[in-house]
Amino acid sequence: MGLPEVVARDAWLGARRELLAAEKAFTKERDALNARRRELPMVLVDKGYSFAGAEGSVGLLELFEGRDQLVVYHFMFQPEWDAGCPNCTGFVDDIGSTRLLNAANTTFALVSRAPYEKLAAYRETRGWEYPWYSSYGSDFNYDYHVTLDESVVPFEYNYRTKPEWDVLPNNEHTQTQQPFDLHGLSCFLRVDEHVYHTYSTYGRGPDAMTFTVTALDLTALGRQEPWEKPAGRAVNNHDNHCH
Repeated sequence: MGLPEVVARDAWLGARRELLAAEKAFTKERDALNARRRELPMVLVDKGYSFAGAEGSVGLLELFEGRDQLVVYHFMFQPEWDAGCPNCTGFVDDIGSTRLLNAANTTFALVSRAPYEKLAAYRETRGWEYPWYSSYGSDFNYDYHVTLDESVVPFEYNYRTKPEWDVLPNNEHTQTQQPFDLHGLSCFLRVDEHVYHTYSTYGRGPDAMTFTVTALDLTALGRQEPWEKPAGRAVNNHDNHCH
């Protein structure tokens, strides 16, 4: 099973203190990385995008709901699907209340390419209250590289081109017949009536926002994924994996 070694409390305490020093160093590195993220330049969004939502057709500015910041989760839901991506569903299930986020002058919203009627129906089955908008018919998903279709925009996902992905291992998610959707997260800032794109992340980038995987990362068994080290950590095989 590859479970941790069983030791006396004093030996555990010594190992824990060593890890604490590494954790404190990581916290400082994370703070520095967050500062670098805040120092990124931003890009004016000068293209008009149209979204379908509960209030009808709206523009990107309306997604802010009057706040200064907007965090968009690019939820995988292609127009021909009848249900959303299971992994994206798990991500949103894990979010919880956005009350404190709103108090920090920031709005969270989901955006997908499927028609709004499908999104609204799926949202109701999940019991979610987060605003969810359809970008169907607009360039939004393509411009932020979560709908990959070389007939519309050059292929790019997580800041890599198709040739760059083709030579990488574990690239199955970029080998699907186009067009296809992948997930991501983008941040925007509103200054008066202007909207600026400040940040986007893809792949495992949104992991840090997920309570479940963050909690599991603190445990002995971890996420119980095949790529984790040390390998083979499981007491019982329940096949409960987080993606």
